Amino acid sequence: MRWLDVRRHSLTKKGETRGRGSHLSAEGVALARLIGSGCGPYGRVVTSTSPRAVETAIAMGFAVDDVVEMPSGYVDGEIAKHAQWGWTEPYGRLAEIVRQGRAAAGVAGSHRAIWAGTLGEVAEGGAALLVGHGGAIELALVACLPDEAHALWGAPFAHGDGVRLGFADGRFVSVEFRRAPKLPG
Repeated sequence: MRWLDVRRHSLTKKGETRGRGSHLSAEGVALARLIGSGCGPYGRVVTSTSPRAVETAIAMGFAVDDVVEMPSGYVDGEIAKHAQWGWTEPYGRLAEIVRQGRAAAGVAGSHRAIWAGTLGEVAEGGAALLVGHGGAIELALVACLPDEAHALWGAPFAHGDGVRLGFADGRFVSVEFRRAPKLPG
């Protein structure tokens, strides 16, 4: 078995300080450091091309091996931006959308391929880290584990939230949610 830890990027700057690619805020760096202190080591680290994802992995204490263009989980006509936060059972709803086989299913499949590909260079028993974005992570999760009890998975991914997926025989076989800790103070 190999393991894939997927994390949503950490907290970003807001307002005029946000900047292009929305870089991490001081609180975001502190949160990423706290998360990183309790995970790893990783045989491979992959992030989206967005600065906030790269900065999250580095602040966690891990060198980035590759950056990958990752499509948005918000798909015109199917999933509005941040819609998952208003749904009672977000993962169940996303699973229904994926089963319809339209554009969102294609996006979910793209992420599943990126996630599985990230593990391609990881030794048996090893782990990889992937840092991505809210909206896309939730969509990919239901595609990776289509037969799970999605209604029990809870809330969408807040900044720093993660999941550990088991991967065996070319498919994802288990999921363990890892919610971000609260910063002290």
